[in-house]
Amino acid sequence: MSPISTVSSSMNALGLNGVGGSPLQIGNNPSSTSSVKGASFSTTIQNLISDVSGKEAQAEALTNNVILGQSSQLHQSVIAMQEASVSLSLMVQVRNKLVESYQELMRMSV
Repeated sequence: MSPISTVSSSMNALGLNGVGGSPLQIGNNPSSTSSVKGASFSTTIQNLISDVSGKEAQAEALTNNVILGQSSQLHQSVIAMQEASVSLSLMVQVRNKLVESYQELMRMSV
């Protein structure tokens, strides 16, 4: 299982797609009459996950090209791998903060 799948399944297990399956709203009040709507929380997270996945795929493709001798751009491959690594680390830290926040909310008494 890839790290991205692990993060995604962890977030889904926590129910971070909203109460009752409805997407959470970021930015705008859902009851406002404004025509501008904020992106749903789950859509934003899915976009971030797909961006990280894309960076990993790009790094893998560049590395394969260097290994196969189709490209002499070793520095491009190393830079792409580092970008993918930093993106994945950032995503894991965001996930950790989300889990921590969720756990803190669950500890609150109402």
